[in-house]
Amino acid sequence: MKWLITLLLVLFAGLQYKLWFGEGSLVEVWQLRQELEIQRAQNDELRTRNESLEAEVIDLKTGLDAIEERARRELGMIAEDEIFFQVVDRHRLGGQR
Repeated sequence: MKWLITLLLVLFAGLQYKLWFGEGSLVEVWQLRQELEIQRAQNDELRTRNESLEAEVIDLKTGLDAIEERARRELGMIAEDEIFFQVVDRHRLGGQR
């Protein structure tokens, strides 16, 4: 009877070891859940970015307004019948009057 109790205790200890430290343990499951949450957050950010880029591509493909806006903003271009005025802030240039 003593050997049976000893055998059961050894089996129980072995199962507990696997539960806490072995492959598929509670610690590993907890770490995987944390990694999953991080990955989901990154996926949400990238999904939002992709939707924004997709909308921009559609705008560029369908109309000239988006292309004109980009040319004005990024290249400083103006239309033929427009007059360009540049306002200079004297305080930024260092001279004060």
